[in-house]
Amino acid sequence: MARAAAPRSRSPLRSRASRTEDDPAPRERHVLPWPLRLLATACAFVFMVAFAVVLAKLTLNPSPASEALTHTNLHPGSSLRQYLGQPELRDAVKQVGGNVLLGVPFGMLVPVVAPRTRGVLRVLLLTAVVMLLVELAQGSMVTGRAFDIDDVILNTTGALLGYLLLGRRMSRAVHARRTRSSGASR
Repeated sequence: MARAAAPRSRSPLRSRASRTEDDPAPRERHVLPWPLRLLATACAFVFMVAFAVVLAKLTLNPSPASEALTHTNLHPGSSLRQYLGQPELRDAVKQVGGNVLLGVPFGMLVPVVAPRTRGVLRVLLLTAVVMLLVELAQGSMVTGRAFDIDDVILNTTGALLGYLLLGRRMSRAVHARRTRSSGASR
């Protein structure tokens, strides 16, 4: 007498013994234990505050010596062409690379500090808004500084690189992704 096969469970947490060869195990995420998650989040917050202080010192300090050289740029690419057209390559690398590097910590730390910001579009949008506000403050309130849309673009590019290189992985290690159970009502 043949036994009827037991109905297959649809739970993703089935034991390995109940899986067949054609039914691979779901990919498990390795999330840090809660004390390490708390420590990682606290460290990321401290680094984010330090980054904000450095950002403010670099971008919001008056520069009367360069007041005559500053100009507002609302045309994307205009300042980039000017940077790249400088006779010294070092100056171009300093301007472009410095603006890109300024955004990298933001892309790495924001998804850890605020897990709802995880995702390429969210990081891009949040970075663009924050850097736009920094540039507006810089251009309207600081002597010797001006608004430059290319700086916003370069800072946002740096944040994207930071997110893709390390921020996404750090956020996934610290914060578990929420799963929605089918049929559950809220």
